[in-house]
Amino acid sequence: MDGVVTAGAPDAAVCPACGEAAGPGARFCEACGAVLAPAGASTTPDGTAAPSTGPADAAAGVARPAAPATPGEHGDPGDPDATVAGAAAPQGARDGAPDAADAEPTPCPACGGEIAPDGYCLECGARAPRERDHVERRASEDVGGVSDVGVRRRRNEDALALGTAGDVAVLVVCDGVASAPDSDRASRAAAQAARDLLVGGLGAVEAPAPDAGAWSRLLVAAGHAADAAVRAAVDDAASREDPPSCTFVAAFAGPTLLVAAWLGDSRVYWLPDAGPAEQLTEDDSLAAELVAGGMTREQAERSRDAHAITRWLGADAEDATARTVATRPAGPGWVLACSDGLWNYGSAPDVVAGLVRDAVDRLGPDPVAVARDLVGWANARGGHDNVTVALARVAGPAGTDVAPGTTAEDDPGTVPTVRRRPAGSLAGGPRTAAPPTA
Repeated sequence: MDGVVTAGAPDAAVCPACGEAAGPGARFCEACGAVLAPAGASTTPDGTAAPSTGPADAAAGVARPAAPATPGEHGDPGDPDATVAGAAAPQGARDGAPDAADAEPTPCPACGGEIAPDGYCLECGARAPRERDHVERRASEDVGGVSDVGVRRRRNEDALALGTAGDVAVLVVCDGVASAPDSDRASRAAAQAARDLLVGGLGAVEAPAPDAGAWSRLLVAAGHAADAAVRAAVDDAASREDPPSCTFVAAFAGPTLLVAAWLGDSRVYWLPDAGPAEQLTEDDSLAAELVAGGMTREQAERSRDAHAITRWLGADAEDATARTVATRPAGPGWVLACSDGLWNYGSAPDVVAGLVRDAVDRLGPDPVAVARDLVGWANARGGHDNVTVALARVAGPAGTDVAPGTTAEDDPGTVPTVRRRPAGSLAGGPRTAAPPTA
């Protein structure tokens, strides 16, 4: 949650490295770890503290070490965020326990000093790296993703979970609501629970061909499983005034059928090699309601409440039934699921498609390399939020009688499970997911 600086407040400061407001008496920036000037220290002409020489890894552009993508064409059952049909269900942090790196931080990598419970070095102020600061996952040679803390956030509250079942990819992305404590635990529990249900359930679907209705029902069930996992991730979640919560987006990506489900403003895009790109999901947000009311996408996404979501997972969610949509690809392309940390800087489908095509041209079709490139692109433009990108390469139909271009309206059982209510008709207030600042 962003601090508020009142004019004339004693000992208030603004971080010279990243511009974040600091609370009274703060010695280090909560966003990037930079050393703050103490009260009475010299200031710049605009009133902010004079730049410090203390370390600030994100603001200074020091690269964090990238965790290697999980190897193996069919995923690694030991990887808590990538699994395949038939593999033992991974335990990971599904029980809501904090990540090992959060519970037992290593000595400061900058100076070797002691790391305080808040994750910052007591000697030099540098932030200790955490396991989730940068995560790379691979479920197969065609399915991979990257999640990164970004430049301005102190904790990665996004979560990524991947899997495969035969020739169908499973992508899940959850974005923790930054204003609610422990939402990082909620998002990880949600992503893993949804992925496990989807991978396991897909193998149990008895149908001669990909069935949009059956896949949609599985995705809705996965949303409910994710919601239950969020509620169980923290013991006292139900009693909190602001309980842990997160968005949810998931997709099945097969050669002849794509189905996506969502709550909140995390997105799924279909990016065909030929033809127009599409945003398959429709944000559950005030910005989307503004667009429904006649505002342009650009205006709505620049509005003050653009990142106020109207549906989410968590103990205070009124409805955890995900909406679904399906389409049948006419040819090869990419399915991309992401948090708003990516589309903050490039929202329109053609912009996202251009980023992917450029990365593939330079790096080849490896999904982890492409996802890493998109994350780096977002961070280079400010990285105001956590950034998560999951990708699946789709071969498209080959020798089938699937009608090219068939959409949800043409395919029984694939209409959204919950239709959008008119703008302004949602009960209760919106949930705000920490909007970025310029």
